[in-house]
Amino acid sequence: MTDPKHAIATDRGRYYRDPAGGPDLISVTNALGAIHKPALVPWASGLVADAVVADPISTARRARTEPAALRKELAGLPRGVSDHAKDLGTRVHHRAHAIVIGAPYPADPEVEPYAIQLAQWFRLWRIDFETHVLAVETTVLNRRRGYAGTGDVWLWLPTGPDGTWQLWLIDYKTSARKPATTVYDEQPLQLAALRHAPEWLLPDDSSEPAPRVHRTALLNLRPRSHRLIEVPSGPEQYRGFLGALATSRYLHAAPAASSLPTILPPWAPGSPTTRKAA
Repeated sequence: MTDPKHAIATDRGRYYRDPAGGPDLISVTNALGAIHKPALVPWASGLVADAVVADPISTARRARTEPAALRKELAGLPRGVSDHAKDLGTRVHHRAHAIVIGAPYPADPEVEPYAIQLAQWFRLWRIDFETHVLAVETTVLNRRRGYAGTGDVWLWLPTGPDGTWQLWLIDYKTSARKPATTVYDEQPLQLAALRHAPEWLLPDDSSEPAPRVHRTALLNLRPRSHRLIEVPSGPEQYRGFLGALATSRYLHAAPAASSLPTILPPWAPGSPTTRKAA
């Protein structure tokens, strides 16, 4: 996750302002928030359990002396860990961008192991940044469908028949603990949305047709390893994304539950029919 130029935070999640002046565009990751993520509940409960098991005596004492504070602390533990992971991911993305464009980057010991793995991957594939990298951190638009998103890197790799060059759209994913083989259900949908967006933004905020992407992948970066994993992003995955997009659009526009009317029988006190008869 990065901080794209036109991204804005709303009470409905991230949207993009269209520099051409059209309606705001929901972000790809925001739209995918409508997808159920079954791994989150056991992960969150595991964090809380680990915290209790790590110091059971102190936890038991605090449960008697300050139960409200303890409950708030334990309940907020998953959010704190998640926020830190998102912040680390953003910093790793900024470091990756700096590597590709040859820009300086402030010392960040927590980020450096991931940067080393990324640099090793670039060397493994013999990437020449001037020749093989087409774009980095670029926002794509689908104005007709009403969404936008930002891709990490478009680059050429010799993966076609007889070593011919193919254009890949690659998304960096970071984690301190998850295996480098990890792929979540919504990630192919994310890449499909980016791949099928017909336009991308140029530095001057004008747009042009996005290039045809041949293949898509995740580059999973870990402190001591990395793994490039090709993920499908064809018509089937794109249809799945459009379903999530439609669901998110409905949820964002739906009235609040508190505003929905209570239905009473005509003879009940307070019903519209009873008031009219009176």
